[in-house]
Amino acid sequence: MRYVVFSAFMLPERATPADYYAIIDTLAEYWGERDMRARHHPMFVHEFGDTALVMRDGSGGVAAYLFGFVAPTQVGYVHLVGVRADSQRAGLGRRLYGEFETLARGRGATALKAISIPTNHGSIAFHRALGMSVTEVADYSGLGQPRVVFWRDLS
Repeated sequence: MRYVVFSAFMLPERATPADYYAIIDTLAEYWGERDMRARHHPMFVHEFGDTALVMRDGSGGVAAYLFGFVAPTQVGYVHLVGVRADSQRAGLGRRLYGEFETLARGRGATALKAISIPTNHGSIAFHRALGMSVTEVADYSGLGQPRVVFWRDLS
């Protein structure tokens, strides 16, 4: 396994269509065995591109990404945060969330929201560490499909 060292000066930047395709081609490097292709719609780069973010490694590849948008309800919704396996534990997800929060606030967002499945303990721990509340909601994604809803008020 290779490990990547990140500079404190690396900044999140807007994802491009080329970044999107690079992510799609290497999904297993971010998500392991989980099949996440259906959650990676190109609209996140084409329609919500100003809130689709990447962090690059030393060679310019995508080490981490965040796809989100600000809903008309003034909620900044984070749809996906992916960090490549060799780049985890470097604070990249936290930095992406920080940049997304800044962008969302600039668009009038008064809260941040994300969703996961109840068995995704890593996601739950990560969002708790970001100071988000964690609530399991029965039938959130349909009958018998509970989800964990993460929420943080920005006011």
